[in-house]
Amino acid sequence: MSLFAESLRTEIDYSAWAAQRLVRAAAELTPEQLTHDFKTADHSVLETLVHTFASERLWLSRLSGSPHPGFVTDADRHLSVLQKDWPTLNDRWREWGAGLTEESLSAPLVWTDLKGRQWSQPVWKLLLHVVNHSTHHRGQVVGFLRSFGHTPPATDLTVFYREG
Repeated sequence: MSLFAESLRTEIDYSAWAAQRLVRAAAELTPEQLTHDFKTADHSVLETLVHTFASERLWLSRLSGSPHPGFVTDADRHLSVLQKDWPTLNDRWREWGAGLTEESLSAPLVWTDLKGRQWSQPVWKLLLHVVNHSTHHRGQVVGFLRSFGHTPPATDLTVFYREG
């Protein structure tokens, strides 16, 4: 078994675990809090979570070679979609991750970004990008929750390891 591939599968599991904790925390907000504009790129708790979900969905389509789902749609902009569809997406990530090998992780992936530019990078770098991107946005949501006086759930990697 490849320790590197196993580590990356753990990153996939961690990202799913942390996302679900924040979706549950978001469900405790009022509609006004959920959509409050913090003047950030994605504006609100809801939009930041939707952006993160849509990014993970898009990257999985690129990495797995499945049809391009588009990015954020109006249908995505509901907490109920995140509650229902994100766990399913996480399962799809785990299924994809189960097949990772040193060879597949080192292979370059060529993809076209949303602006039509073509890029190529090794799969392992893209996977780490996805997890890092999601962690960044989860950190924003944690800050948003604190600003409302809520105690956010622990989403630290060390907590994930302890609970795992």
